[in-house]
Amino acid sequence: MDESVRTPHVANDADFAGPQTGAAAPPEAPLDAAGMPAPLGREAPLIDPFQRRISYLRVSVTDRCDFRCVYCMSEDMTFLPKREVLSLEELDRLCSAFVHLGVRKLRLTGGEPLVRRNIMWLFRRLGRHLESGELDELTVTTNGSQLPKLADELYAAGVRRVNVSLDTLDPDKFTAITRWGKFDRVMEGMEAAKRAGLKVKVNAVALKGVNDDEVHRLVEWAGAEGFDLTFIEVMPMGDIGTEQRIGQYWPLTLVRSELAERWTLEEIAYKSGGPARYWQVVETGQKLGFITPLTHNFCESCNRVRLTCTGTLYMCLGQDDAADLREVLRRTDDDGELVAAIREAITRKPKGHDFVIDRRRGTRGASRHMSVTGG
Repeated sequence: MDESVRTPHVANDADFAGPQTGAAAPPEAPLDAAGMPAPLGREAPLIDPFQRRISYLRVSVTDRCDFRCVYCMSEDMTFLPKREVLSLEELDRLCSAFVHLGVRKLRLTGGEPLVRRNIMWLFRRLGRHLESGELDELTVTTNGSQLPKLADELYAAGVRRVNVSLDTLDPDKFTAITRWGKFDRVMEGMEAAKRAGLKVKVNAVALKGVNDDEVHRLVEWAGAEGFDLTFIEVMPMGDIGTEQRIGQYWPLTLVRSELAERWTLEEIAYKSGGPARYWQVVETGQKLGFITPLTHNFCESCNRVRLTCTGTLYMCLGQDDAADLREVLRRTDDDGELVAAIREAITRKPKGHDFVIDRRRGTRGASRHMSVTGG
């Protein structure tokens, strides 16, 4: 494959049978001191209206998933037609534009990102930005089902950390939460990741009445496996009913208080690039994170934007305002116009989200399912 061929601006179903072309630096790119094409925007990073530098892009590469987790998707989800989904080449071009604008961390999400056909091509393409030094980290959030066959390839592409979503260690509860998931397959996937040299972080959504009796077991298990663990508050997104969200909501302030009764937790300054605040579990030596969009709003330091598989850029997970980058991507090969569209979108990044889960004030959140933007 000749990787110097210009990325096509018209998407088609060839993406789902395997990519045909790669991306190249646009001919209009300025030259650096060595006479080589300089990345667009290197001297003008993305700064939002509140002087926050955007250095982290989360990219949903597909809306499809082989699970149907109750807090993320409806069981009878209707998925997008292929023509609306960006090709892998288009995703490469768009992600690369963000990297040239100062994004230092890329996380591929879904749906379940690893179920997309030929997804490893995109990981390998994006890995070139690690080699150039423009990108610090390329990671993935996964349900773990595809790790038994893809862990080694992920490592070879430059991935060094994976986040695995796992809310319970009880196989029956796991089936109830994921509906379609295979618990043993996920366990196998995490073992495969360890063997491949990937650092594993487990993400667990705290669900009252579901896994609230397992928090100590999760900490103990993660410590024994050498995994870091992060608890996440359930968020009001999608068409889940108000009463169900309120019933599931378990403030992480209470989770941390309960854990502190058994474990010695020491707050540390570690940052993963995301919204979690971290503690060290002295007894296990592993890190314990808490993502608290409701009890402790982390918006003041937000450095993230989220791109969907349709090319829609959400400047905030908890707001519905968005920018259509697919239209620009498919209309022109001029990366200057693409960069201008990205910059305009960042000028609309809000100060924070409006998530509310409260019996007195009701529930307020985003109308789209969590799977649309990948968390």
